[in-house]
Amino acid sequence: MHRTRAELEAYVGTLRGSPRDEGTLELVVRRPAIGEREVLAEGELDTEVGLVGDNWPVKPTTSTPDRSPHPEKQLTLMNHRMVAFLAGDDPDRRALAGDQLYVDLDLSATNLPAGTRLAIGTAVVEVTEPPHRGCAKFLSRYGEEAMRFVNGRVGRELRLRGINAKVVVDGTVHPGDTVRKAPAAQLAEAAARPASSRATGTRNGEQET
Repeated sequence: MHRTRAELEAYVGTLRGSPRDEGTLELVVRRPAIGEREVLAEGELDTEVGLVGDNWPVKPTTSTPDRSPHPEKQLTLMNHRMVAFLAGDDPDRRALAGDQLYVDLDLSATNLPAGTRLAIGTAVVEVTEPPHRGCAKFLSRYGEEAMRFVNGRVGRELRLRGINAKVVVDGTVHPGDTVRKAPAAQLAEAAARPASSRATGTRNGEQET
């Protein structure tokens, strides 16, 4: 099932209602190889490799002259309201979008300009400059109207296809974790924690039991 133009336009109000400062991580997806998806109950974010076990470090890219991984495209985040609407009644189709972190958060450039840092679980990621656009695979999975919508005026304004990011503080993330714009004091505290505690210690300030 593919959404029609009328359905997509009628859904804009819901998309604009995404939280601006504090949202939720709804889905974590690892791509171990091209075309493969693993929905995770827990993901480890690492400054060197991005989402541990994902193919970003080894997948060739046209974004760099030597086809090495682009450091500003280590992770992609997508608005979960958008992908859930496109997926319809089939939750497994959400993962087909090809992003790693699906969040209920306003990803627009006015809300999250490049350089904004987001605390997710015990990790911190930074929004980067390169745009993230719909591709042929996105078209085949969600349809021509969805492709036009996410790449159109409203889609680009709200960055409905998603945003690029990189990991700046190692940590562990889980579906249900809070996603919040990280104030400077929190960033300094997170960076000062030993790597072992960032990976297995607390979730959003709550002690694991």
